[in-house]
Amino acid sequence: MFRKSLIYIGLRRNRLRYNGVQRAAGNYGDIRRRDVSSATATVMGDNLKPKTMDDLGGPSFMTTLNWLFIKGYFQTTQQMQIEHKKIYGPMWKSTYGPLVLVNVATADLIEQVLRQEGRLPIRTDMPHWRTYRELRNQAHGPLTEMGAKWQRIRSILNPRMLKPKHVSSYTHTINQVVTDFIDRVAWLRETSGQGVMVNDLTGELYKFAFEGICSVLFEIRMGCMNEVMPEETQRFIFSVGEMLRISPILVLFPKSTWPYLPYWKQFVATWDHLFQVAEELVQKKMKEIEEKVDLDQNVEGAYLTHLLLSDQMTVTEILGSITELLLAGVDTTSNTISWCLYHLAKEPEIQEKLYQEVISVCPGDKVPVSDDISHMPYLKAIIKETLRLYPVVPGNARITVDNEITVGDHVFPKNTLFHLCHYAASYDENIFHDPHTFLPERWLRGAEEKSKQHPFGSVPFGFGIRACLGRRLAELEMYLLLSRLIKTFEMRPDPAGTEVKPITRTLLCPATPINLQFLDRRAEQEEQRAASRVSL
Repeated sequence: MFRKSLIYIGLRRNRLRYNGVQRAAGNYGDIRRRDVSSATATVMGDNLKPKTMDDLGGPSFMTTLNWLFIKGYFQTTQQMQIEHKKIYGPMWKSTYGPLVLVNVATADLIEQVLRQEGRLPIRTDMPHWRTYRELRNQAHGPLTEMGAKWQRIRSILNPRMLKPKHVSSYTHTINQVVTDFIDRVAWLRETSGQGVMVNDLTGELYKFAFEGICSVLFEIRMGCMNEVMPEETQRFIFSVGEMLRISPILVLFPKSTWPYLPYWKQFVATWDHLFQVAEELVQKKMKEIEEKVDLDQNVEGAYLTHLLLSDQMTVTEILGSITELLLAGVDTTSNTISWCLYHLAKEPEIQEKLYQEVISVCPGDKVPVSDDISHMPYLKAIIKETLRLYPVVPGNARITVDNEITVGDHVFPKNTLFHLCHYAASYDENIFHDPHTFLPERWLRGAEEKSKQHPFGSVPFGFGIRACLGRRLAELEMYLLLSRLIKTFEMRPDPAGTEVKPITRTLLCPATPINLQFLDRRAEQEEQRAASRVSL
């Protein structure tokens, strides 16, 4: 009865807060300080004046617009990083709508910025996302919140997302979705792929990733693996895509013009729908918990259950955080595995090496689990190499808020917005040998190149306390999915020979559909065994 009363108290508090009767206490506790390494600054002579932002070269706003729209770089802004680096050097200034950015495009410069990011780093103020929340009185989450409030949210969200023991507990949930995805691949081959093809692989993997992250965050299946996906789930996925598509367009315009733009109305509508669905799922989970308590049943669950019962966040705060986690967790998995399978299909030797590693660790019908992944270094190397070639976030950002910083031989004032050009750094020939080639071996322990690599040459999940919150969950999803796919199917290229290139739609993704052949290894192995029996 005592435990039952505690659960009632936690849910009761959350409901009162959600209805506006009680507000969060505001006592965020002590903020733990951490030591921040200062970057290596250029030592100036007494008579030398340090360079400033005004001394940086770079394109004008009109030149940038020309690159984006006339030259067609709007959807290939990742490539524009490389082109501008060739013209202006490793650091340059550019204007993007009302924003002035300092672009840094080498691992050394990126490290210098990140080493000086301060105690409470700010990625960017994300004015369009934050304005929506203020308009609708929604709480900020880990992507949009700043300062001490952000640190409080991360301190609550981190343990169940970043501690290996908690993340590994999601293995069974994710493997259930992997099983359904493998069955879906088999169904797609038979119904629309002439027994072998899977068309628009990225779209199918997006459904997998969406189902997987919802299974963990909301503890519910959304039906993405069904033969016919529920209409409401389709609309939810569409809203996510539309919001990400509109975001980079909206920030081209001054905030004062947003209410008069059709983009703003679409942006608000997509967010309204995302929060509406999230609210329904959270309320459903709260009702399930209450029913179990009424029946004196054990209350067990994953992420959402933990947040609701911990009583550390209001329901409004949970909504803001869990919706942003959903947005951050889908494209990382779907796009990375799409590119990974695309390259494995083109590189049969690499695919075979991975296959042999997986079946040596998990022979026969053994299903890989989180403990098995530590014995698959080549699997991890393949994911790392894929993320190097196709960083999901091709350019990240930091705003200096604590003090002025020195980067290279330039001194920058507080509130400077830095654009970290991760895509350009990933293709730096001074760091990565033959950077345009898919070479997973470069990441293996003992490899000569690995010992020479710069630690900031490829940082797809960011760095420091503001690094990607969902990194370990995304990696677990990718490892479990890829290891089981390679056990089940042999991937071969599209017979049409179509080459797929990346584009940027807020995140890096394939410009055209990826179509691959999936040959059933189980059927082939059974045929071989049958042939062997006949010969005997």
